[in-house]
Amino acid sequence: MKKIVKQDQDVIKQHNKLMILDIIKNKRPISRAEITKITRMSATSIGRFVSELCEEGVIRETELTSSGVGRKAIMLDIEPGALYTIGVDIEKKRISFGIMDFSETIVAHHRVEHKALAGTPAETAALICQEIRGMIARQGIPFEKVIGIGIGVPGVINYERGVVQLSSTLGWKDVAFAELIEKELGIKTVIDNDLKVKILSEYLYGSAKGSNKTALIGIGTGIGSALIINGEVFRGGSNSAGELGHTTLDPNGNLCECGKRGCLQTYIDENALILEARRVKEVTDVREVFAAARNGERWAKEIVSRTALYIGITINNIVCMYNPDTVILSGDLVENYREIVELVEEHSDQVIWEPFKGKFRVIPSELRGEAIVMGAGALAMQHFAPLSGSWSGE
Repeated sequence: MKKIVKQDQDVIKQHNKLMILDIIKNKRPISRAEITKITRMSATSIGRFVSELCEEGVIRETELTSSGVGRKAIMLDIEPGALYTIGVDIEKKRISFGIMDFSETIVAHHRVEHKALAGTPAETAALICQEIRGMIARQGIPFEKVIGIGIGVPGVINYERGVVQLSSTLGWKDVAFAELIEKELGIKTVIDNDLKVKILSEYLYGSAKGSNKTALIGIGTGIGSALIINGEVFRGGSNSAGELGHTTLDPNGNLCECGKRGCLQTYIDENALILEARRVKEVTDVREVFAAARNGERWAKEIVSRTALYIGITINNIVCMYNPDTVILSGDLVENYREIVELVEEHSDQVIWEPFKGKFRVIPSELRGEAIVMGAGALAMQHFAPLSGSWSGE
């Protein structure tokens, strides 16, 4: 019985310690007295837990003092260099990396060109491991302080098992990718769908801050979406919620790479725009279509306008299903042609169901190209940092 009581006491102690660390991380800088008020714990207990956290190197006393009446209180803050995570964004033709410190700031960026379709998943994993080792060494970070790696991957992901079930963008099927990284580096790794990672970063750091229910639409080489409700990513039964690109617009329409006809992505992704443009002019990149539209070329303006209409229809479908307060437009198409957001809003007036008009906002991604790297670093932080409950600290 004594042993059980001791274990219960240890669990409670660890819970309280993590709660105090969480408070310091979210409300920093903060005084011991303020923590006492929030937790309603005794000043002695708070002092003891704070001392332990200082000794473990995850928090520190700052030179700042509170400006309240009476005795000045020394403020507490987290120690940014206490630990780090790595965020990775795997795209069709490149891989981006970022090192995130404990303050959730990206302290180093890196990008390499890489065509996943030209090699195997194992070769991609080997390249990622090589680049991560190099980044850590260049930053002079002790290897043991890197507690986790988060990776955003396009496709259907079993994030609990770390398996890429299907990624047509990368040409992968049933790849245990997290295991490939963990075996090589010995660092815990979590992977997730790239748009689910992106919406997490927008919720924590970008456009979706303060939103209760946000939908994100990603438009680029494919089409997808993600939903976050009260801070939780909506995953669906198999983590596949949001595969908008393969919703059907016209069963007799364009042939899609998935084998079906009339999928949404065959009307508004980059390849669709290029194929449409080639009926008029030989183009090799979607940016040429944007440039022609900016120059006032009628054929290009019509393509962009039609695309904006389909995006408006997509927004209407999402709003009718989920009733979000915010819809974020992201991806290369939006980032390279910001004017399309205004066109989408114009077309949305025609297609949004009347009860929802004026009840939500449509905004472009705030974090742009860094969103997935930041979200992947944050995902690893949530899974493996002290606040996840995995911190031994003793």
